[in-house]
Amino acid sequence: MFGPDRCGSTSKVHFIFRHANPLTGEVEEKHLIAPPAPKITKTSALYTLIVRPDQTYEIKINEDSVKTGSLLEDFSPAVNPPKEIDDPEDKKPEDWVENPKIADPDAKKPKEWDEDAPMTIEDPDAEMPEDWLEDEPATIPDPEAEKPEEWSDEDDGEWIAPQVPNPACQTASGCGPWKKPEIPNPEYKGKWFAPLIDNPDYKGSWAPRKIANPDYYEDNEPANFNKIAGVGFELWSMTDDILFDNIFIGNSENDLATFIAETYAVKAPLETALEAADKPKTEPKRDASLEPDYKAEPVAWLKYKALEFVEKASVDPKQAFVDAPITGGVIGIVFATLVGMLGVWRGEVWS
Repeated sequence: MFGPDRCGSTSKVHFIFRHANPLTGEVEEKHLIAPPAPKITKTSALYTLIVRPDQTYEIKINEDSVKTGSLLEDFSPAVNPPKEIDDPEDKKPEDWVENPKIADPDAKKPKEWDEDAPMTIEDPDAEMPEDWLEDEPATIPDPEAEKPEEWSDEDDGEWIAPQVPNPACQTASGCGPWKKPEIPNPEYKGKWFAPLIDNPDYKGSWAPRKIANPDYYEDNEPANFNKIAGVGFELWSMTDDILFDNIFIGNSENDLATFIAETYAVKAPLETALEAADKPKTEPKRDASLEPDYKAEPVAWLKYKALEFVEKASVDPKQAFVDAPITGGVIGIVFATLVGMLGVWRGEVWS
């Protein structure tokens, strides 16, 4: 399988080949590791895969090389299995120690270490601000609130006005009971732990011993693919008007170059030119620093805005009215007025 795949979080160019195990004949798919990203454009894209007799490959997009490598190194599962594998019968000894560090058994907690000391304490130097109103509540019943007419004390219970911030507290440092703020406790040490030392019984990370792989084989020519009998397209798309043409399968890179020169190389510049022609023209940019101050120079400012609108309208009239509807409307009214005055004047002359 070869070609672009863009679906959800997937965005890559697939290269998958089928490889037969020479010992068992079992066929397994080999997937390219770290495939390149596709180029998704409105113009035609040329995807090229070249597999060479030296077991290397090259992927090109629009004649640009985007991925090269080896069939023997860049695929998963690998073409050739490892020569050695872990012995499935080997077991880690029960007395095998893998911890490199242990708590020092001879360490003692210092006498001055207080594990119960709190993390924070009240600031002993803090004093209540002079304007702190201890007897004032932070909130009070809203003096402007009135019991709703439909409120029934019998059915709804006693009506209580909603609370609002106490206006007396707005200009003071605070209201209500004052408490000293908390600060970090300089005596806090937390729970004591013995320091770590090297483990004298440490033996390192255990791993099973290696044995010869009974399923090992070596195929140094995975590029010898089976004969290609046909070409198919695997598709699932919500995008319409996707077309495929100019499919080339061959054994000569020179023949491929000739084929591309007669097809894609002819089509690509034409499509690029058409796409550029369809793009909206960029409107001319005016230096904002040149815009007059509408308060100091109202006439010059109106002239500046009118010229700016005309420049935009010459590129895209519809967008010009969208960006500056007031300016466009004023110009339209002025134009209509002039035309009307001209008609009246001509009528007077002819009469």
